[in-house]
Amino acid sequence: MLKAPLYNTEGEKIGEIELPEEIFGVKPHKHVLWEVVRAYLLNRRVGTAKGKTRGEVRGSSRKLWPQKGLGRARHGDRKAPIFVGGGKAFPPRPRQYGYNPPKKVKKLALKMALSDRARENRVLILENAPELERPRTKQAVEMLNKLGLDGERVLIVTGALNRNLYLSTRNLPKASTKHYLETNAYDVLWAEYLVLEKETINGFKERLA
Repeated sequence: MLKAPLYNTEGEKIGEIELPEEIFGVKPHKHVLWEVVRAYLLNRRVGTAKGKTRGEVRGSSRKLWPQKGLGRARHGDRKAPIFVGGGKAFPPRPRQYGYNPPKKVKKLALKMALSDRARENRVLILENAPELERPRTKQAVEMLNKLGLDGERVLIVTGALNRNLYLSTRNLPKASTKHYLETNAYDVLWAEYLVLEKETINGFKERLA
């Protein structure tokens, strides 16, 4: 049975908690993780690049010179791709790069990512996430330092919406806060350590059942 250390809000270790095998004991499969991470990154691409063809470039369509008699190469108008300022022969067009893998595959990838971090003893459990009166990055840094995660990439997963904690970690390049319903395999693989609020374990069990 996999176990993870349990900490209180002061950063003191108060025991251990068992992690459910069906969520944290799944054998990772590289291709499944690659497929889901690739889909996530492609969905972030904005396919708005667009170039103009010779039919879209503004200008005269007059033939430059007669077809025969001058000894020059045959040409039409100056909007041809061969001329400076002309259209592109094969310009980029707006397109959708992203795609959505099946829901079962995305759930399986999240289980595999969580299992990988648990197997490497990189999962920490918080009895309760700190309730901040207002966003304070300093307090978020102090909490991570108490957990011994200074300088590490950390993903904090909360069981309830904690806007102040989210805003407190938003300025930190190596820390992020997410609700368990919004967490995906890419987020977990990005982080070197996971800090889970205790109630998120039951939340993941319901979500990934």
